[in-house]
Amino acid sequence: MLGKINRFFAFLLAPAVGFLFAFSQANPVEGLQLESMKLPTAQSKEMADALGEQIDATKSQIRSVEFLIEDIRAESEKEQQDYEKQNNHINNLLADSKSQTQKSVDVLDSILSKMLGNPIGQSFGNKSTVKVYSLEEAGYRGYMAKVRLKDPNALKMVLANDSVKSKGEKTSHAGKRTGAILAINAGGFMTDKQGYVTPLGITVIDGKIRNFSTDKKLSFVGFNNKGHLIGANITTEEQIKQQGILQGASFLPRLLQDGKRLPIPRDWANTRHPRTLIGHFDNGDLLLIVIDGRREGWSNGVTLEEAQKKLQEFHVVDAFNLDGGGSSAFYYNGKLMNKPSGGNERSVVSNLVIMP
Repeated sequence: MLGKINRFFAFLLAPAVGFLFAFSQANPVEGLQLESMKLPTAQSKEMADALGEQIDATKSQIRSVEFLIEDIRAESEKEQQDYEKQNNHINNLLADSKSQTQKSVDVLDSILSKMLGNPIGQSFGNKSTVKVYSLEEAGYRGYMAKVRLKDPNALKMVLANDSVKSKGEKTSHAGKRTGAILAINAGGFMTDKQGYVTPLGITVIDGKIRNFSTDKKLSFVGFNNKGHLIGANITTEEQIKQQGILQGASFLPRLLQDGKRLPIPRDWANTRHPRTLIGHFDNGDLLLIVIDGRREGWSNGVTLEEAQKKLQEFHVVDAFNLDGGGSSAFYYNGKLMNKPSGGNERSVVSNLVIMP
C-alpha cells in the first residue's frame, strides 16, 4: 500500500516540483531585470503578477497535498488500530477456546479418576497423550486407555506383515515393530484351511483401500485426516475418499451413537466374552478398552449390554465393538498388559497402534 501512495504523490506533485526545479535553475529576477531593459514597465509588471499568481497557485496546491497526506495518514492509523483490535479479538477467542478445551480435559480426567482411580501409566509424547487405567468390575477385569491425539498421524491401522493375506501378527509385535506406545487388536478376519487370515469388510491403511467388501451386518470403524473417529455406513469406495478417511477396519456391532445405546443383534445379545472396544468422548479424545474373559478366577468377560452401560457412565459419545474373544489384546509401553483367553496372544489380521 505504501508503494501505491508514493506513486500517487509523485504524479500529483510532478507539475509543482517541475516548476520549482525550473525556477531554481535561473534567477527570475535577473531575467526580469534584463527584460525590463527591453520591455515596457507595464508588461514587466504583468509578467511579475502572473509569476506571483503561479507561485501562489503552486503553494495552494502544495497545501492541498499536505492536507491530503494528513487525511491518508489518519486513515492509515485508523486501519492499523482496527486491525490490532481484530487481531486481539481473534487471539482472545483462541485463548478462550484453548481454555475451554483444557477445562473439558480436566473434567473428563476427574470423572475417570473418581470412577477408576489414578492412571497406572501415562505417556506425554509429541504426537499423543495416553493415560492407562485398570478396570475391575464385578465379574470382569481389563484395561482402558484415554488417548488425546496431538497429530492425526499418531494413529495407524496396521495390517499383519503389511499384507491383506498373511499368517497374522500378534498385537504386541505390531506395537513393537512400529514403535507404538499403545496397541490393540482391531478388525475381524477369516482363516482359511492353510492358516492364512484375511480381513472382513473394509480395511483402509494410510488412505489406501486395502480391502473392500460390503456387508450390512458389519460396522466400519474409521479415522479421518483430523484423527476423528468416524463410524459410517460405507457402501462405495468414493465415500471413503470424500470423508477423508485414512485408517479403518470392520467388525460388529456399533454400541453407542450420540450417547444412546443401539440394539444388540440377537446372536450377540447377553453373551459374556472377552471384548475389545473403541469410542470417543465429546471433546474428541479416544477411548480404547480391552476386557479379559473366559478365565475363571480372573475375568469372566462382559456382555455387550453391560459394556454399553459402562461406556455411558464414562460419558462416551460413540462406541464400537471390535474383534474380541481370543483376539483381544492390550499392549502398552513395551508390554502386553492383559491376559488373553487362550493363554497365549493370538496372531490377528490388523491392529490399531498409537505413536507417542
